[in-house]
Amino acid sequence: MPTFQSADVNIHYQTFGDANAPALVFSNSLGTNFGMWQQQFNFFKDRFFVICYDTRGHGSSSAPTGPYTLQQLGEDVIALLDHLKIEKASFCGISMGGLTGQWLAIHYPSRFSHVIIANTAAKIGQQQAWQDRAKLVREQGLESIAATAASRWFTDPFIQSHPSVVSHLCNDLSAGSALGYANCCEALAKADVRDELKQITIPVLIMAGTHDPVTTIADGQFMQQQIPNSTLVEIDASHISNVEAADAFNQRVEQFIQ
Repeated sequence: MPTFQSADVNIHYQTFGDANAPALVFSNSLGTNFGMWQQQFNFFKDRFFVICYDTRGHGSSSAPTGPYTLQQLGEDVIALLDHLKIEKASFCGISMGGLTGQWLAIHYPSRFSHVIIANTAAKIGQQQAWQDRAKLVREQGLESIAATAASRWFTDPFIQSHPSVVSHLCNDLSAGSALGYANCCEALAKADVRDELKQITIPVLIMAGTHDPVTTIADGQFMQQQIPNSTLVEIDASHISNVEAADAFNQRVEQFIQ
C-alpha cells in the first residue's frame, strides 16, 4: 500500500485503473477509510484512473498532532495530485470529504474539472457539538461513537438487510485513531465556507440523501443556491449514500463527469 509524506503527515492511498485515463479522486467521511469506496472504485476503474486515500488521522494515514484545519485536509489532496503528477482531476467527497471538495473548488479550481460533494454542507453541525465530541473521544475513545454510528449513517431497512456491511464500517470506526478522529472533529468545528461558495466557477454536483439526519436536503439546497454552476440530486439513502445506494450514486457521478 503506497504512502507519501505531505507536510506533517504520511498519506496512505491506493490507485485503480489506467494511469493514462482521466483521474477521479475519492475522499472519505469522518471515521471511515478509503475502503468505504469499494463499490465506486470497482465501478469506475475500467474508465478512470481512480485514486482513493485515507484522510489524515484515518485508516493507515498518520495522525499528527492537531487540531487539524479544513485547509490542511484540502492541501493534502493537492499534495497527493502533485505526488502522482496529475494536473487535473475530478473529485468526489462525502460528508467531511464533501467539505474538503468545496474548499478545493474555491481555492484550487484549476486542478479540478468536476467536483462531486455528497451528504455534506457548507458548515456541518455546530462548533460546540464538534468540540464536545472531540473532548469525549480524547477521553473515552471511539467505542461509544461507533456504537451509535449505524443510526446516523444508514436507514433502518438497510441496517436490517445488510448487517455485515454496517458492522464492518462500524468496526473500522471503532478501530480507528481516536486522536485523528478528534483532530478532524476540531477541523469540522471551525470549517465554514458558506460565504465563499459564490466564488466557485467549476461544475459541481451536489448529492443529498433524502433520509440523511446529519446533512439534510436543506443543506444541499443552500449549496445549490449559492454555487453558480451546480446541480442538486437527491439519493434515496441516509448519510453514507455511496454505500447504501451505490448503483444510483455511481450512475449520477458517471453522468455528471461524462
